[in-house]
Amino acid sequence: MSTLLNFIHDNLDMFYIVILSIFLGIEVISQVPSVLHTPLMSGANAIHGVIIIGAIIAIGETAPDNYPALIIGFLAVVVGTLNVVGGFVVTDRMLEMFKKRKPTTTKTSHNV
Repeated sequence: MSTLLNFIHDNLDMFYIVILSIFLGIEVISQVPSVLHTPLMSGANAIHGVIIIGAIIAIGETAPDNYPALIIGFLAVVVGTLNVVGGFVVTDRMLEMFKKRKPTTTKTSHNV
C-alpha cells in the first residue's frame, strides 16, 4: 500500500495532466460537427497507434521492480490496442454506409 501511495505522490503532477486532458478532450470532441466524426476517428486511431508505441517504450524503460508502473503501462497497452482495433472497426462500418451499392435486379412476373 505504501508503494502505491509513494507512486501516486511521486507522479501527482502527471495525474493532474491526465485529468485535465480528459476534460479538455471531452470539451473539444463535443464541439465537432457530426459530419467530421469519421475523419476525426481515423486521425485519432493513428494517434492512438503512436501512443501504444510510447507505452511499450515506457514499459521497456521502467525498472523491473516498479510494479505499479509496469501494471499501469501494461493496462495502457491493452486498452490502447482495444481502442485502436475498435476504432478501425467503427470507422470501417461508417465508411460502408457511404459506399454505393450495386443495384439488384429482381424478376417479377405479372401474369394476367
